[in-house]
Amino acid sequence: MKTRRKSKQRQLVLEAVKARCDHPTADQIYLDVRAQDDKISRGTIYRNLGLLSDEGQISQVRVPAADRYDLRQDRHYHLFCTGCGRVFDAPLPYHAEYDDQVGEETGFRVSRHRLVFEGLCTHCVKKQK
Repeated sequence: MKTRRKSKQRQLVLEAVKARCDHPTADQIYLDVRAQDDKISRGTIYRNLGLLSDEGQISQVRVPAADRYDLRQDRHYHLFCTGCGRVFDAPLPYHAEYDDQVGEETGFRVSRHRLVFEGLCTHCVKKQK
């Protein structure tokens, strides 16, 4: 992998992800960083989120509506609330044996799997009652 020089913008983006624990969107990160550097563009945010994800410093979580970003690097599952759009870490262990099982049954060389549970969070369930 190509070593990239550290940039002020990339460091601001990384710090913004570190400061949040709610799986922020790129637009949320943009607003956080923009408060510190009013000259930074959305394109710079998106590019640096991609670089940080490619380098393994953050994780990209693909969910409906907009990708989210996560500081956690361990393999884990997520919960997506279809009511409010928030993303949470699921309290389940990652099952690497699924990768092997699917590979054996299909011949597909599986490197990992991602799982997102969709439904309503406790807050949205209470609002419905």
